Amino acid sequence: MRVVKKINENWLFTKKEIDIHNISLNDFEKVTLPHTWNNLDGQSGEDYLRQKCYYAYQFIKPQSEELWIEFRAVSQIAEVYCNGILVKYHEGGFSTFRANLTEALKEGENLLVVSADNSKNDFTYPQMADFTFFGGIYRDVYFIECAKQHFDLDFYGTSGLRLTPLLEGDRATISVEVLTVNYEGDLKYELLDQDAKVIDSLNTNDKNVEFKLENPHLWNGLADPYQYELRVSMPNDSVSQHFGIRNFKVDANKGFYLNGKEYCLRGVSRHQCWQDKGWAITEKEMRTDMELIKDVGANTIRLAHYQHAQEFYDLCDKEGMVVWAEIPFISMYMDNEKADTHLKEQMKELVYQNYHHPSICFWGIANEITIGEASAHLGNELQVLNDLVKEIDKTRLTTIAQVSPLDMDSDYNRITDIVAYNHYFGWYGGQLEDNGNWLDEFHQKYPNIPLGLSEYGAEGNVNFHTEEPQNHDYTEEYHCVYHEGLLATFESRPYLWATYLWNMFEFASAMRDEGDVKGKNNKGLVNFDRTIKKDAYYLYKAYWSKEHFLYLCGKRYAKRLENTNIKVYGNGFDTVSLYLNGELVAEERGKHVFNFNINLHEGINVIEAKANGFSDKMEIERVNEPEDSYRYKGSANMRSWFESGALVINEGYYSINDTLGDLMQSAEAKLAFGKFMQEMSQGSENEMAAAMGDEAILKMMSTSKVCDLINLAGKRFPEDAILAINEILNKIPKA
Repeated sequence: MRVVKKINENWLFTKKEIDIHNISLNDFEKVTLPHTWNNLDGQSGEDYLRQKCYYAYQFIKPQSEELWIEFRAVSQIAEVYCNGILVKYHEGGFSTFRANLTEALKEGENLLVVSADNSKNDFTYPQMADFTFFGGIYRDVYFIECAKQHFDLDFYGTSGLRLTPLLEGDRATISVEVLTVNYEGDLKYELLDQDAKVIDSLNTNDKNVEFKLENPHLWNGLADPYQYELRVSMPNDSVSQHFGIRNFKVDANKGFYLNGKEYCLRGVSRHQCWQDKGWAITEKEMRTDMELIKDVGANTIRLAHYQHAQEFYDLCDKEGMVVWAEIPFISMYMDNEKADTHLKEQMKELVYQNYHHPSICFWGIANEITIGEASAHLGNELQVLNDLVKEIDKTRLTTIAQVSPLDMDSDYNRITDIVAYNHYFGWYGGQLEDNGNWLDEFHQKYPNIPLGLSEYGAEGNVNFHTEEPQNHDYTEEYHCVYHEGLLATFESRPYLWATYLWNMFEFASAMRDEGDVKGKNNKGLVNFDRTIKKDAYYLYKAYWSKEHFLYLCGKRYAKRLENTNIKVYGNGFDTVSLYLNGELVAEERGKHVFNFNINLHEGINVIEAKANGFSDKMEIERVNEPEDSYRYKGSANMRSWFESGALVINEGYYSINDTLGDLMQSAEAKLAFGKFMQEMSQGSENEMAAAMGDEAILKMMSTSKVCDLINLAGKRFPEDAILAINEILNKIPKA
């Protein structure tokens, strides 16, 4: 029989270049998988190591007829050697792949060597994106001992079993396809319910069979994520797979339907990295992520921007989350045949390996790929990917995450079944109300195209606070104001087939130095190590969760002036009472959000919110001067420069207070800014500046002010250089 054994312990690792045929294990150090060499430098905001590194594993040859090794992911290019013989080459850092070691084995001790290479190249995706590309064997590894007659282990990392449940009325048809190796005899099929009870069985040598179920128990999202199981056996081998029976559709006017009923999809996006761990996380971290997503009340997850671990897709099945799964075709199209072939292989692996998951309803073919100039080749590649998905899977919908500046009239919005946009109005340029205006304009213009919001968000640093929140002050208070605006926008627009917050968790992005934080995207509702739920977390819980609760915002805003604003989030109440040092000071009516303005007493003040037996309490101290540590110094310096006259704004002339789009309208201003960015990007340590100097990135950020983008790059831009480019722009007249 098949024996599957996890082999995460007793691996060796080295960053040194080695000779595969003459290896000294003295050059290696002992590690445990999952492992990455970028867990610290990948979140530092400085250069991180991108190269080929090596892993080694010693083992005794087992007695089985065949021995395979399964890697759940190696980033980004892997070479697998057994006793010096290359047994597998694999491109793509996010999918399962296997290698047959049998022919390379010898009696006694054997040596496995695996190279993992996350170096830059021009053919594997991703190569440009706002997240760190961690290297390593960062998911679990298994030995599979089996007989020569077995279920196929070499078909795109699948189990060799493919299930297609189709629901028509009160009857479900489960089509089963089986791939075997060296075996043509009878197979035993068993259909089991969720309690592991056999409800139907079949013995036949047919590898394509069907089961019929009358009145099946449906997989019904959060309310009832019911799953069946199918087991298939042959002599000496067996496989099994869980699956769910459901149907769904998307209506351009009413959104998503699950099993014939409206099912409003409101959810979050997730990256797989954790603080100090990078991508090398275990099921423990995955379960923590799922518990937090469940607690906030989301019912859908966009698993961005690559194939996630099977364990997490399994969690989505079990918890009833509707999933958008996608490949890392992101930000930059590499126009060459090798890269196109690689894309198709990543798409095949994603769809084939995850075909059985009832949680997955949408296959994403690309994210912000039109940042660069559109081309016939790019359009053709998107169409090829979409057609490939539809050929493999006729039961799900295809989608795409479009970059904000892409014209709503674009033909790129007619390739996939449904579309979505990444919009950050109110953070990267524009105003909060622009979100609703844009969505309404698109829906009015193209009422038959299902529209969703694939990303939206704002940075929120839990150390920064203010009474007067404004865009790009990085405060926790503006983080709340932004999300209050977006949630109100969604509530009045049922035609949106789904919305996905960017992001549920803070994550590593080595290129960033923003809001006094290096190497990290701070848009998450939860911080990087999952220990702090930001105030906005409770706003989403108030809107989405069925749990009744009260939450006082601003607990980290502990030092305030006499007059202060108090905000309460809650669910299940229409009136909230506020108490100051035990005395009732105000009552406010509302829904989810309750705002108060009070005067504090001298010293420590106890604030308490109450409603229908629920309460929350905090202490804040009245101070005479604003707490300096609560203010983001970067944006403050920029404002003070403007106020003092150091940064001149001459009417009728350009300045860094203009948007990139404004600058791009003038050949002279565009040239001046281009030279400035070229100078700022000298040296590999300034990857952010280099990216911002890219024509494609400039197009994406066209609605953002130059001063805001300089803030985004943090201290990578010297003050004298900022003053100098502003002075140059001040001499260029606007048309």
